[in-house]
Amino acid sequence: MKVFLTGASGVVGRRAIPLLVRKGHSVMAVVHTAKKREAVEGQGAKVTDVSLFDMPALQRALEGYDVVVNLATHMPASAAHVLLRGAWTENDRIRREGSRNLVGAAISAGVQRFVQESFAPAYPDRGSAWIDESVPLAPVAYNRTLVDAERSAEQFSGGARRGIVLRFAAFYGADSRMHADMIRLVRRGFAPMPGPAGAFISSVSHADAASAVVAALELPAGVYNVSDDEPVTHRAYFDALAAALGVRSPRLPPVWATFLFGAIGKLAARSLRISNRRLRESSNWTPRYPSVREGWEDAAKPAEGYRGTPSLRHTG
Repeated sequence: MKVFLTGASGVVGRRAIPLLVRKGHSVMAVVHTAKKREAVEGQGAKVTDVSLFDMPALQRALEGYDVVVNLATHMPASAAHVLLRGAWTENDRIRREGSRNLVGAAISAGVQRFVQESFAPAYPDRGSAWIDESVPLAPVAYNRTLVDAERSAEQFSGGARRGIVLRFAAFYGADSRMHADMIRLVRRGFAPMPGPAGAFISSVSHADAASAVVAALELPAGVYNVSDDEPVTHRAYFDALAAALGVRSPRLPPVWATFLFGAIGKLAARSLRISNRRLRESSNWTPRYPSVREGWEDAAKPAEGYRGTPSLRHTG
């Protein structure tokens, strides 16, 4: 297939490109700097710098493509910035306006499939109950626009067109600035995640998220959770990370501290035991890492030395 990919320089996009190329697909990737262009071309993709906010240019760029994969986001620069509402402004615009523009341009250009990234931790707290795609989302202030992005993808479906939404669980990986910050705190004996020790967290490695993107090219229209097989409790999550680092298990924040983190804290404190059953039954996708217990062994130590670069923050 001819695949048009946004978010090519992000942690998922730059892993998806070589997987798509090896499958025989032709990939056009959106990048905006010379450094990103060189890296993406080295993976076997063509590049364009078209803006998600230039509708006429998007329509021209999408002519002749079979699939659009929209992984464009704009994440805050660090774990500390995550708490600042203003740090999410560009991400909101990408999800609200950029996604809508891409869908409109894709329909005009005759694209047959549209894949939209989304965020599974926006589900409501369900305790120890499993969460499937039928559970309505309950986003907080900073990520309400993911509903707009999902709605755009759903409106793409019709006739022969298929709109697919991938709700990614909490990411982790060796090249994450936020996880580098987390690891430094865990080494000092502190776990930077509010909520009860027994609350569940559902995760997915960057590599497993990328392989799900490839699987999406053959999925029926609809919404799919992309999560590992075994969600773990907050306590188990940080115990596994500490074990991978060879340090003592860190202290979790007291439950009352959740309110100090604002809306982000309330979302992070939720107990989310997310099921990937629909994706697994609809495709041949299986996560390489069944849980973070296995994943941290590969991801944690390389991330210790990671300091990040501006090019890793903007994946649009």
